[in-house]
Amino acid sequence: MQTFTNLDALFLARLQFAFTVLFHIIFPAFTIGLSAFIATLEVLWLRSGRPHYHALSAVWTKIFAVSFAMGVVSGVVLSYQFGTNWSRFSTTTSNTIGPLIGYEVLTAFFLEATFLGVMLFGRNRVPPWLHTLSAIMVAIGTALSGFWILSANSWMHTPNGFEMRNGITFPVSWFAIIFNPSFPYRFTHMMIAAYLTTSLVVLAVGARYLLERRFMQEATTMLHMGLGMVALLGPLQLLVGDLHGLNTVRFQPAKIAAIEGHWDGSQPAPLVLFAWPDSAAERNRAEWSIPKLGSLIVTHDANGLFPGLTDFKPQDRPPVTPVFFAFRLMVGLGLLMIAIGLIGALLWWRKRLMHADWFLKPVRYCWPLGFIALLSGWIVTEVGRQPWLVQGILRTADAASPVPASTIGFSLLLFVLVYFVVFGMGIWYIRRLVARGLPAGAVPPPSEGLPNRPLSAAESGQEPT
Repeated sequence: MQTFTNLDALFLARLQFAFTVLFHIIFPAFTIGLSAFIATLEVLWLRSGRPHYHALSAVWTKIFAVSFAMGVVSGVVLSYQFGTNWSRFSTTTSNTIGPLIGYEVLTAFFLEATFLGVMLFGRNRVPPWLHTLSAIMVAIGTALSGFWILSANSWMHTPNGFEMRNGITFPVSWFAIIFNPSFPYRFTHMMIAAYLTTSLVVLAVGARYLLERRFMQEATTMLHMGLGMVALLGPLQLLVGDLHGLNTVRFQPAKIAAIEGHWDGSQPAPLVLFAWPDSAAERNRAEWSIPKLGSLIVTHDANGLFPGLTDFKPQDRPPVTPVFFAFRLMVGLGLLMIAIGLIGALLWWRKRLMHADWFLKPVRYCWPLGFIALLSGWIVTEVGRQPWLVQGILRTADAASPVPASTIGFSLLLFVLVYFVVFGMGIWYIRRLVARGLPAGAVPPPSEGLPNRPLSAAESGQEPT
């Protein structure tokens, strides 16, 4: 049995960072979408004076607070790992990556921190317009945070706007660094994924309350808002993903070859629906595929060619199996989201949504789909970049710190234990908040100065049978 002393230190360092980053990413993604949802509720409440918008905003703000706190705590750990486990990466790229992360703190995090207190503790203590403004500013701050983090991460995939001096990157053009070739596609893809993830959670909670016949007006609002976003963003994400793929085949062709399970670049690629990639034999086993459809998707030409895995040296290829299967899981869940959105939109248009229990019962369990797709996409992105930490500049094996494997393994074990205890309690508390719903007295009387008119049948969720 292997111990931490004879396991590879580089493998443990990669495993530790993978564990912490995959755990961390779910919380910022959720809070990006949730803050926008809360800000929308606040605007609707300010404009209409409808108490149920105010009540929904109050409940989801509590969930946002817990998620935001877990995101901040798990994010601090990542920053420390740059110095402890990846000091050579920090030495090589600090002149470019460091300022981008610093900009995220100085702009996004400070903006969130300034208005977060008003958003969390100012309800019914400050004027309605000020509380609504605070929610909007927090939503802008979370999106701005995603902007800087995705810019830094995208630069690692498509580095640009720098020059090398003695093995260290020096900025030449900050515009080229920030808006590097893959950034527009990766940022858009990630933001849509964040909003889709939150929309599915809101949709699932709304369906649950409707089936339980609780909080009917609030449940109808959540169902309509969540479903509307899924129906809109699902097909849009498919289009953005295609554009992202075209960008990737240009700048990271080895990643695309691993995604497609494409070995021979001299032949048009089939669309491999299922296979077991065999890296040793350089072929797919048990392959189910559609001829030439892979080339049509990747190059928009059925006879188009793009590099296969055998066009790269074995040491320059990414791990094929995790990239191949993670991509198919992500795409499969994406297609399921599109189906949920389109079927739900059709039922809504035909005024049958509120009574379609056959649709609502499975939808109440759709809340994890966005998180799973998000993690799958991140695996495709980061594992598919290997063996490079900064594409074409710094290999992962050359970026690690000279830290003993036993030290990394011990800290990894502590991370796993602490994360599952602390964050497990946080997730348990969020589940309790959802199960409890709106407590008694959560719906306040109309605030002074806000409009208040009777609800129409559509707004109250009263649809004909």
